[in-house]
Amino acid sequence: MGVAVVLVLVALGWFVLQVDPVFAGKGRDVVVTVHPGDSLATIAGELHVAGVIASPLAFRVDVLIFGAPLVRPGSYEIRQGASFSAVRAILGGGPNVVTLTASPGLTLHEMAVTLAGNLGNVYASAFLKDATTIGVHSPFARNQSLEGLVGAGTYIVRPGESPQKLAQKMADAFVREAAAAGLTPTTTLNGLNAYQLVTAASIVEKEGYYPKNMPRVARVIFNRLRRGGPLQMDATVLYALGQDGGRVTSAMLQTPSPYNSYLNPGLTPTPICTVSPVALAAVLHAPPGPWLYFVVVDRAGDEAFAATFQQQLANERLAASRGLS
Repeated sequence: MGVAVVLVLVALGWFVLQVDPVFAGKGRDVVVTVHPGDSLATIAGELHVAGVIASPLAFRVDVLIFGAPLVRPGSYEIRQGASFSAVRAILGGGPNVVTLTASPGLTLHEMAVTLAGNLGNVYASAFLKDATTIGVHSPFARNQSLEGLVGAGTYIVRPGESPQKLAQKMADAFVREAAAAGLTPTTTLNGLNAYQLVTAASIVEKEGYYPKNMPRVARVIFNRLRRGGPLQMDATVLYALGQDGGRVTSAMLQTPSPYNSYLNPGLTPTPICTVSPVALAAVLHAPPGPWLYFVVVDRAGDEAFAATFQQQLANERLAASRGLS
């Protein structure tokens, strides 16, 4: 009997410490995102991973006793080591922070649209202005747009944070992302400066789409630049038209724009989207090869590469036979 009592007391003490930790609120603020359809168990697991709670089991027992909050999808800023009562109160109060995800392939305009939905048109317009004028500094392109020069990832927009501060935070993140990939503002490679390499990486991002394709797409770009003449990349035409994906028509190819790489030689004036570390690495370490052409040849997204136009036509016939034309 004595042993049973001790075990009960130990278990109770453990539970109490989980519910209201001795060092409650001594950690840093972290953001936990709840997605539509997430169960309480899933949320508890995310809280545990973020260091907010020590035991998902104890938290689930707690909400059984005191009631589960109605948790709406969104992002919540919570201090690590918070008491269960504080966690329940924050979750029950609804999302308390706005996040902006700069996914590889997105443009600044697309990010501004997201901001408009969360923080209003005034904030979004100010962000876009700061990110496309001299309002924000990037060592990769002084006094130029931040298109392609924001770090890929999710950003917390805290209450009172100005659009300019958000844009600068994203520009600083890119500097770190680029450095990790081996790119600095003074890097030169294959006759291109750092800004041009980022521009090439943005085209690789859109044209390669999947990491498995990106290194050889980068080599195609370098080979075409060396050959001279237009790059002829559909993604640049779509960017000029404000479109993301879709079929490029003959009429589109004739649209006058400095971003139309069918009408203009060389790279586009600026990057055309946010780049991933994979795309940066593909440009910095493109494999040797004679390829000048590529086309998607299966529904898994694999691209076939060719050194001659005749080989490209054969690959296009293969794609057509698979219903991809």
